[in-house]
Amino acid sequence: MTKPSEKPVDELVPIFFMGKRYDVPASLTIQKALEYAGYQHIRGCGCRGGVCGACGTVYRIPDSYKLQVGLACQTVVQPGMHLMILPYYPGNRSEFDIEELKGTGGEVAALYPEIFKCIGCNSCTQGCPMDIDVMHYMAQAIRGDIAGVAETSFDCIMCGLCASRCPAEEVQFNVAILARRLHARYGHPRAMHLKERVKEIENGKFEEPLRDLMSKSTEELKELYKSREGEPQFTEEDWTPQDARYV
Repeated sequence: MTKPSEKPVDELVPIFFMGKRYDVPASLTIQKALEYAGYQHIRGCGCRGGVCGACGTVYRIPDSYKLQVGLACQTVVQPGMHLMILPYYPGNRSEFDIEELKGTGGEVAALYPEIFKCIGCNSCTQGCPMDIDVMHYMAQAIRGDIAGVAETSFDCIMCGLCASRCPAEEVQFNVAILARRLHARYGHPRAMHLKERVKEIENGKFEEPLRDLMSKSTEELKELYKSREGEPQFTEEDWTPQDARYV
């Protein structure tokens, strides 16, 4: 029986990072396993929660012909895994000035004409660690449906792993961010309350409260945080047509 002061030791398994072997606990993610092995993450490490895309990883497992991809902060090591982290995927990015565009599907096609090379193989979707239907939003881009691309690709974290699997050598993630920016600039309703708040900031409404906060001690700030007013919790029954202007 394990004593309360004792912790069970994980089984160690071999992994290979950049061709060098390391024995690491079997329960760790790739990111934590590399730290266990002595690596200090300067690149390829961001949020650690699967939302920044900085730790895209390519790996192979023994006795499998498949080249697999995942996020190092989420993927648990496997015995014999050969891996490499890709902090940045070198995808071509078209230059544009958002203010000079009009938000049309034709502009997406002009900036990324390679979208028409898509062969519908679905490799991009299979390689997405966020389970986004990448092939679907590329089909939407071909049809000029910017709103559709923006909606379907909403959870894209720009890791580039979709492009790493594409035989047509497209840059799906850059097409997605262009569509989201165009939709936000030209297709989505403007948030009037945000415009009002920006005007209040420019007029100096919050200068005095900010100076007051900056003058407080750490303990005073903690107490203010604990006693803050919580955000209201809305349900579908609370929703009114007037709320649409805040969307």
